[in-house]
Parts: sequence; C-alpha cells; structure tokens
Amino acid sequence: MAFYETRTCLCFDDVLLTPKYSEIDSRHNINLTATDVMGRPFFCNDKKFSLPIFASPMDTVVDEKTAAIFSNAGISPILHRYCTAEQQVVSYKNVINQLHASAAPVGAAIGAGEFSLNRMIDLYDAGCRFFCVDVAHGHHKMSMLAVSTIKHLYPECFIMAGNVATLEGFDALANAGADAVRVGIGGGSVCSTRIVTGHGTPTLQSIIDCAESESDAILVADGGIRSTGDMVKSYAAGADFVMLGSMLSCKDESPGEEKIVDGVKYKNYRGMASASAQKDWRGKVSVTEGVDSWRPVTNSLGDAIATITAGIRSGLSYSGCEKLSDFYANSEFI
Repeated sequence: MAFYETRTCLCFDDVLLTPKYSEIDSRHNINLTATDVMGRPFFCNDKKFSLPIFASPMDTVVDEKTAAIFSNAGISPILHRYCTAEQQVVSYKNVINQLHASAAPVGAAIGAGEFSLNRMIDLYDAGCRFFCVDVAHGHHKMSMLAVSTIKHLYPECFIMAGNVATLEGFDALANAGADAVRVGIGGGSVCSTRIVTGHGTPTLQSIIDCAESESDAILVADGGIRSTGDMVKSYAAGADFVMLGSMLSCKDESPGEEKIVDGVKYKNYRGMASASAQKDWRGKVSVTEGVDSWRPVTNSLGDAIATITAGIRSGLSYSGCEKLSDFYANSEFI
C-alpha cells in the first residue's frame, strides 16, 4: 500500500493571539466597519456592508423577523432557500419593507441546480441584488457554472458562493465571478459531514490557506465559530467576514420549534442537511450530513449582538488596533 504524506493543520483551539501594546482610550471607539486591508468599505450595489458578519441561511437562524433585526443591527442576513421560490420572494419583500435606511444588505440563497436561475430571476425582479449560491461542496462545476451565469446575466449583483476548504476551491469560485466565497467545510456544530464522508479541513486552516489568494474576492469564514475569540482569530487569519449560525440561534426571537423542560425554554437548532430539515423542505431524506440539537434560550438577539460586537472590539484592543484593516497586519499568532 502506498504511503501518503500528510500535513498538520491548525484549528481555532490550537492558537492564541499575542497581546500587543495599545494606545486605545476606549474600546467603544474601535471601528468595526467591514473593510478591505486598505480600509475601503465593501458594497452590494450602492449599499454598504456594515459589520463584518453574515447570518447563515438556515431556517432556525433567519426568518422574516430575525432578518429585519439582523439587518437593522448591521449584520447582513441571508434568507434560506428551503421553501418555494414564491415564499422566498414574499419573505424578501416583507423584510425589505421593515428596514431602516442604514440597514445592512439582505441576501437570498439559491442552489446550483437547473431551476435555481428561475428562483434567482424571481428574486431579482423583487429587487434583490445579493445572492448566495448555497451548496455543501462549492468546489464543483455546477457551482462555478451558476456563479458565472448569474454574473454574466446580472453583473451588478453581489454573488457569494461556497462552501470550499482549499485555496484551489476559493480561486475557482473567484475566477468564476464570485464576489465573496464561504470558506469552511464540516466545522459547524450541527454539521456531520466529517463523520459521514471523512472529508473536511479545520476552518482556521482553510482561512489561512485561502487568504493567500491573489483574487479580490471577499473571504467569509463559515463553520465551527463558537465564540467571539474564534471570530477575532478568523479576522486575524485573513477573513473579511464571518458567517454565524449557532451564535445567532436559540434566542428569544429565533425561528424554530421550542419546548419547555423543567421550566427552561429550549429551541431547536439544526443543520440544513439534517434528516428533519430535509423532510420538511423536500419530503424525503437522502444522505444526512447534519444533526438536530436543542439548546436553552439564553437572551434576546439584541443582547447577543451587543455581546458579540463588544467581544470583537475587546479582541482588537488587545492587539492595539482601532479598526479591522489594521488587525491583519498587526496581529500575531502563537
């Protein structure tokens, strides 16, 4: 049997960031506007992204109510695709009608199959200009075809695609026309891809690898982010944004089934490849690569978002950085 050399990879728990000298008077003054390394903001059409955070297109994270809360707070939500195209269009219109003028852009997820373009056109006609080609294995010819087709037909649209785990996958989607690429496979707390398929890469390592890309595509760290410390490590490693699922789930306003056990309220948080999610949105189960979980309801989304932004600001302050564009160059891993 042939011997294959393997490499050692890093996960979030393998590293810390070294504290640096700081002259920051107050952490409240730290600017968390999402920018590139030159300090230039990111835009979707003429609408500027605010916080460097996306809310994951999962049915226990984003619905009409929470999408409006996220967007008004500066987090860009992505409406999930596990419904009919008509339902998704109605949801998009309802969310947009609730937003403040300064709200963050709202996206809509589509697949890469033969009917995905029809869904995308319906959403486009409803005013959507931010699309997420949402598939489990983004380094695939169908994903690249979907991205290139949409970008050719509607060059003004902001296209996110993924997920990928490697620099080759990142560059493939970027070269196809993706404005942003989701990086991370198998790391999510309700994802069982690594158990079922034996495939995956630690999300932090994928960020480090994909940050070497020479493309201008936005790097979105997605999967296995459990704390603000993991978010800060993601930014330091080269992520422009993070995508959150579990950290934005099981709050007072969150969608999902709920139950009370011994006086404690619990809500369901599930992967979209879980058996229950597949049954709900397509009436059958193929390969299960996700799980269901029940988690106690801890606080409101407003409180959670405030805690998250405070944690990021604190993280930047320990490296003496007043804005994200300084952080990548000044942070040091050990």
